[in-house]
Amino acid sequence: MIQNPTVFYADDDQEDREFFEYALKNIDSKEELYLMEDGQALLDVLNDPPPTPNIVFLDLNMPGKNGFMVLSEIRAIEKFKNLPVVIFSTSNDDVLIDKSFTLGASLYITKPLGYDDLLSLLRQVFRLDWLNHLPNRDTFVLSA
Repeated sequence: MIQNPTVFYADDDQEDREFFEYALKNIDSKEELYLMEDGQALLDVLNDPPPTPNIVFLDLNMPGKNGFMVLSEIRAIEKFKNLPVVIFSTSNDDVLIDKSFTLGASLYITKPLGYDDLLSLLRQVFRLDWLNHLPNRDTFVLSA
């Protein structure tokens, strides 16, 4: 479990960012959230700390550098090889899920439509023991 995590979330959809931010404010934790409008903005902040994230949420479908490209670049940075990166996507396509794990995703979440489902998923994510788990496609794909 990450105590008082610094959370980065990159998503080009403003409504999705606002929905995520609202839900995160309402779970029983003290996260510090940084929102980015695209993958390049996320990489720019990662490469010029502070802040430094404890966990990253990453949308796949973004203009410019998509989530796969960003995930690959994050995993190429030595100090971020073990950083929890959660793919947070509308797609539940097995090919995309498999590709995400192949590139180094820690967890794959299909974006829920409802607020209560999002709260439940976020609570699950922040309860995970990120230091001692190994990504596993069967146990680390969450959906509402």
